[in-house]
Amino acid sequence: MKIAFICTEMFTVPPIGGGAIQILINGVIPHISNSHKLTVFCITHSKLPDQELINGVEYIRVPRENYVFNVGKELAKKRSSKEYFDLVHVFNRPSDLLIYKTAMPESRFVLSLHNEMFKEEKISTQMGTLVVEAVDKIMTISEYIGDSVTSRFPSATGKVQAVYSGIDLNRYKPLWDKEVEAERNTLRQKYGVNEKKVILFVGRLSTVKGPDILIEAMKQVINKYKDSVLVVVGSKWFSDDRIDDFGLRLIQLAESLGENKVIFTGFVPPVEIPKLFLIGDIFVCSSQWQEPLARVHYEAMGTGLPIITTNRGGNAEIIKHFTNGIVIDDYTNPEAFADSISFLLSNERKADKLARAGRAFVETNFGFDHVAARLENLYLESFEKK
Repeated sequence: MKIAFICTEMFTVPPIGGGAIQILINGVIPHISNSHKLTVFCITHSKLPDQELINGVEYIRVPRENYVFNVGKELAKKRSSKEYFDLVHVFNRPSDLLIYKTAMPESRFVLSLHNEMFKEEKISTQMGTLVVEAVDKIMTISEYIGDSVTSRFPSATGKVQAVYSGIDLNRYKPLWDKEVEAERNTLRQKYGVNEKKVILFVGRLSTVKGPDILIEAMKQVINKYKDSVLVVVGSKWFSDDRIDDFGLRLIQLAESLGENKVIFTGFVPPVEIPKLFLIGDIFVCSSQWQEPLARVHYEAMGTGLPIITTNRGGNAEIIKHFTNGIVIDDYTNPEAFADSISFLLSNERKADKLARAGRAFVETNFGFDHVAARLENLYLESFEKK
């Protein structure tokens, strides 16, 4: 098949500046392009050419301003030169799909949803209905996101299918792998935590991610486990290390715990994220919002970290309570996090069992090769009915 990937206008591919969608796209490209001719449309970047061919994959990068129309023009140019795509995969922009379909009407269209893009404030009932009619399949990164579509647009029920994300298993090695032992020790020494029990947070520093609640939870943890420390990896937004009012509040909360009890790394380039997970002993996702399904869960499982997460959105679809992690229902309560962290610190055998179950789970289900295979099946199914 000739397939087009139309990325969002947020970041480019490869994911120089980050972005969960771009990381997913970059991860499946080598597998999809093995069997199909692939063209990737994304935004321009100062470090990348506007057009290039890498390992048989065509990249067409257009300006972020008027992105939808720029991509539409490129599709129309392809069609005018009788170069058609069998399938066009539009990532997370349902409102733009009709423009792309007008430019390439012969193609089958798959829409993937990585957030609640069919909420009333995101798309009108009229537009949503038209998109559901126009698309052949709707891929969602969790059942939670799928339900958010079908509850409002029941006609989408037969088209919606969850395809979970994943990781590059070669880049995320478990802590017990001898290959990463030296790197883990070096990183822990760099951040001054080599003799500590490290609680790890990776994500944006925003209220919806709950880092403030986790810092508050650390008061209780530190009182009981003097050698514990929280390492916070991330910034307020991708590639942005500026500190806003919420960031200042986090710093103040951290200082109230004592010196070097909370360590902020600031923004970490996507290429370095797999290494940063090696610092941790326990991973905590403290999300407060209805998380579509945070990819940090796959990353933490891949690294062999015991996971504590919140029962929000799609998180509990892959983290099963006391099977491959701990799921917190009382997610606004710092004490609930403190109790779960303390439990894992005082029950090392159980923590190790959860960690190894998580690694086994991603090895058998959530490598990018698994994701690509599920995507290919979805693409083939899109041709079964018109």
